[in-house]
Amino acid sequence: MSTTEPAELGEGHSPAAWTSVIIMLVGFTIGTLCFWFDIVWGVWASAAIVVIGLIVGWVMGRAGYGVNGPKYVSKHHNE
Repeated sequence: MSTTEPAELGEGHSPAAWTSVIIMLVGFTIGTLCFWFDIVWGVWASAAIVVIGLIVGWVMGRAGYGVNGPKYVSKHHNE
């Protein structure tokens, strides 16, 4: 039986993931309000914001701010 702990996957706790999710949440919030007030162009603009959030997350991950990136510093929790 091995006594080493399994490697932590990170579960998306990285600057790239957080930034991407926040941008997409803003897009979904704006889209919901625009849908509710029947502002069609706002719904489409919010859809573009969600896509921008995906792109920003991908770019930040490739720049090293993802879970396994060199610029990501893991925070260790005491159990």
